[in-house]
Amino acid sequence: MNRRPVRGRIEGVRIVDWSESADRGPAVVLLDQRALPHRTEYLQLRDVDAVVDAIRALAVRGAPSLGVAGAFGAALAAHVHAEDPGAARAETERIAQARPTAVPLALGAHRALARLDDGPAAVLAEARATAADAARVNTAATSRAAELLQAGCPGRAVRLLTLCNTGDLACGEGGSALGAALRLHERGALAEVLACETRPLLQGARLTVWELARAGAPHRLCVDSAGPAALAAGLVDAVVVGADRIAANGDVANKIGTYMLACAAARSGVPFLVVAPEETIDAHTPTGDDIVVEERGADEVTGLGGVSTTVPGTPVFNPAFDVTPAELVGAIVTERRVWSPAGGLRVGGAAARPPATPVA
Repeated sequence: MNRRPVRGRIEGVRIVDWSESADRGPAVVLLDQRALPHRTEYLQLRDVDAVVDAIRALAVRGAPSLGVAGAFGAALAAHVHAEDPGAARAETERIAQARPTAVPLALGAHRALARLDDGPAAVLAEARATAADAARVNTAATSRAAELLQAGCPGRAVRLLTLCNTGDLACGEGGSALGAALRLHERGALAEVLACETRPLLQGARLTVWELARAGAPHRLCVDSAGPAALAAGLVDAVVVGADRIAANGDVANKIGTYMLACAAARSGVPFLVVAPEETIDAHTPTGDDIVVEERGADEVTGLGGVSTTVPGTPVFNPAFDVTPAELVGAIVTERRVWSPAGGLRVGGAAARPPATPVA
């Protein structure tokens, strides 16, 4: 396998990559995030069916990482169907539609495929450029968000609450919301990250805690329903989350449970901050009512680790995302700007209690 140097905080770990061998041909290489935190395993995907299955099964997840995976999936389609451009386009469209809520997946796939007339090598080059651009975007957005958070808590370290996973795993090098937290940690300005476990697939417990631990950042884990209690108790200076799609009016689709935290933050007077690439803002989606929310299988809820946790045959409501209305969003921070749909952001303040001693 062709191993290229890896940048970012997760040293030695490739998240989305490309491999090509003389005997087996090209492959999209994915870190299988389902195996974390206990095992580091890679998938080598040599056909579009495998790419689509991996995306749907959440072997790769997080909107920006899905964008990179979509771009490399398009490169694979171009290589596998080098003599049939029509098939390459059709296969790429299957990848683009594998998960409907996240904007970057289709954008990444279509961006790379736009080079198809120049040949498979050009599509691969564009996929690599997509990954490099994502890293630059993440650096700009997380720097801006960290500065905003730090400015809101002058003279002391910042206490954050987050949901799901928005670090390098989800976004590529630099991350988004979790990336901002890790930037604060690098500056010695992070008191604690309180990470919600993120049911039903535990992306917070499995992935966010894994990234925080590897970075040596102070953190604690809590069940999702404890997040509002932490806000009410004054243990948090700001909620920071990512986004899979942002409507033109500022409504935000993100991991299920985000709306709950936004409501609790508003009730407790704690700012709610979204960190996401500018491309996540979809000008063609007027409001959150127009966002298609993916609903996933019942088995994600009815069992855990292969063990049934409820009565067999129980019907399930399992949306992957919810929509937070713009009036609850203090600020959306991208690589280009700080957009405050609710009219302003105030971090910290007299109501916030002094930082508690973090427990790693």
